Amino acid sequence: MKLTVASISPRTKSKSDAADRLVAEYLKRAERYTPVESLVFDSESALFASLDRASARTPAHLVLLDSRGKLLTSEELAHALGKIRDSGTQRAVFAIGPADGWSKESQARAQLLFSLGRITLPHELARTVLVEQLYRALTILAGHPYHSGH
Repeated sequence: MKLTVASISPRTKSKSDAADRLVAEYLKRAERYTPVESLVFDSESALFASLDRASARTPAHLVLLDSRGKLLTSEELAHALGKIRDSGTQRAVFAIGPADGWSKESQARAQLLFSLGRITLPHELARTVLVEQLYRALTILAGHPYHSGH
């Protein structure tokens, strides 16, 4: 299963080189377990156009980050990711929304609304936390000691 971390951001250059370095490091680590990619889109419609154009045996499993979404522990996220993988899904997309939040239409297309917490985070920080948690979930699924060493 391929993991895609998508972000809706009208600007093309991140304001945080430190966050970009951390995201790149966790993506590199996650690549040991499954193919991963990070994509930035100008708008919700650009993200959904990309998803609609993608050809695959199975539709992408879409998870939208939203502060009103479901709160999961790292172990629960790992379990959910394992279920998605084991269902035969070829691609799971975890998307960070636009500054004003996801539209109702976008929320309706998602299989899960997922929250990193009830606070609102800047995109750079949300991407960093999300990618680290996806890496952590992959290590939990693989039985790697990364998670138990906290």
